[in-house]
Amino acid sequence: MQTKPVSTNEVNQNGGNPYKVAAIQMVSSTRPEDNLARAGKLIAEAAAAGARLIALPEYFCLMGSHDHDKVGIREPHGGGVIQDFLRDQAKRHGIWLVGGTLPLESGEQDRIYNTSLVFDPEGREVARYDKIHLFGFSRGDESYDESVSIRPGDIAPRTFDSDMGKVGLAICYDLRFPELFRAFGDVSLIVLPAAFTYTTGSAHWELLLRARAVENQCYVLASAQGGRHENGRRTWGHSMLIDPWGNVVDRVEEGEGFAIGTIDKARLSATRESLPALKHRRL
Repeated sequence: MQTKPVSTNEVNQNGGNPYKVAAIQMVSSTRPEDNLARAGKLIAEAAAAGARLIALPEYFCLMGSHDHDKVGIREPHGGGVIQDFLRDQAKRHGIWLVGGTLPLESGEQDRIYNTSLVFDPEGREVARYDKIHLFGFSRGDESYDESVSIRPGDIAPRTFDSDMGKVGLAICYDLRFPELFRAFGDVSLIVLPAAFTYTTGSAHWELLLRARAVENQCYVLASAQGGRHENGRRTWGHSMLIDPWGNVVDRVEEGEGFAIGTIDKARLSATRESLPALKHRRL
């Protein structure tokens, strides 16, 4: 699949300070080395298109044949091939990099943390979020239970400060729990790496993403797996950037590529001033 061309919607039409962000979409394989190579290529293309913050999808480094395959490539926090790759990519391109998710040691022999790490343009780790909500789904022949191989993170929201404002972190199934997003407070952007199934994604993915953007009056950048994988799994894709009014700025429907667009601080402020819903909250 060819990389998706840059959308004309990336142009800042509302004044303020333009800041491009990109959500990379992949169809990751069972071979970590191949996945890192593909991720590196897509990061380079998104950076060349002007993206200053780039997000990889959940499980970008491995979509294994079995639940416990990810346990086999787990890394200690702070070191390992995958973390070195992310650190190098951020520094090489001078970008903020949200590293999708990777498996980190959890203290349990048979389970890992499904972790999103963030690196600044100097290659320094600035944030870590261990996925809180673990996906479970069973209908007919389709069944998933992430708790078999993943240990949930502690129940606390994770944000980081960037030169475009405060950014909140969530992962995939977290999307169904709006209280987590409220707990971020005042954020300019929420980043959500995911590997939504085709079944649940086709029904709820865009609906929930747009709802999170509207109710928190911020941009949402969702980077997803999107296609038919070697392990037989089919993921929904539709990586996208959504603005604070709930409009889809850009998207990639299926296959490799990236959605890119501009975070417009003036539009963010105007949305909140014209409809101050966050100030109208009554707890």
